[in-house]
Amino acid sequence: MPSGDKFYSRASQLMGATGLRWAGKLNIPLYRLSGGRLMGKVNRAPVLLLTTTGRRSGQQRTAPVVYLDDGENPDAEVELGRERRQVRARVAEGEERAELWRRHNEQFSGFDHYEARTDRVIALFVLEPR
Repeated sequence: MPSGDKFYSRASQLMGATGLRWAGKLNIPLYRLSGGRLMGKVNRAPVLLLTTTGRRSGQQRTAPVVYLDDGENPDAEVELGRERRQVRARVAEGEERAELWRRHNEQFSGFDHYEARTDRVIALFVLEPR
């Protein structure tokens, strides 16, 4: 794992759930104010803002994290820099998932480290334009 990846992986472990929640809340306004120039990357991996609609609440929530398993409502909105796009999420499976995982780890190898520490399969989502 490259040294930058180790830094981000270790930092996220040390922050804990509360620290990560606060970092996410800070990330969103900084990302928007700078058009993605600030908080727009984790090491070499690009960051986008994902807005989903809650299944029960109907409320929209924005997060700098792509994985939001909302189950029944695959429609979402992403922000990439200053551009907003309407998308529909689906889970990548089989060969598609393997190829996307490989490419994702070229940008940030911390995901392999994370996967090694869990017993579950980490879902990878494909966001397609609506």
